[in-house]
Amino acid sequence: MRFWIGMLIMDLLIPLTMIGFGNLFIKRPPKSINAIFGYRTPMSCKNQETWDFAHKYCGKLWFISGLVLVQITAVAMLCIIGMDKDTVGTIGSIVAGVELIPLIGVVIPTESALRKNFDKDGNRRSEE
Repeated sequence: MRFWIGMLIMDLLIPLTMIGFGNLFIKRPPKSINAIFGYRTPMSCKNQETWDFAHKYCGKLWFISGLVLVQITAVAMLCIIGMDKDTVGTIGSIVAGVELIPLIGVVIPTESALRKNFDKDGNRRSEE
């Protein structure tokens, strides 16, 4: 049972981190473009406007994805409560692998939204 609890805690770290950083990026994105913390891609670092837009967009996706993943993780782990360590370890690892998809995959829709709203130089596209 201790192994199952440990695996549950480990599997909940990714979605809880997504919720925490998503909320932080929505409400208080890093104030200035920097090389240490934040959503740093060439497009997001063009200027302050692209930086703020990318953080708010990525933050919303992470927050929503994290909320969904917490529930999926809880259900998946509750289904294997009391099973042997090999099964818990295998299913727990699969759950963690699946959680990495939206954690990293958020780059694709965020970059797409940046390109839709800003030109290659980081200037906001006009509404037509």
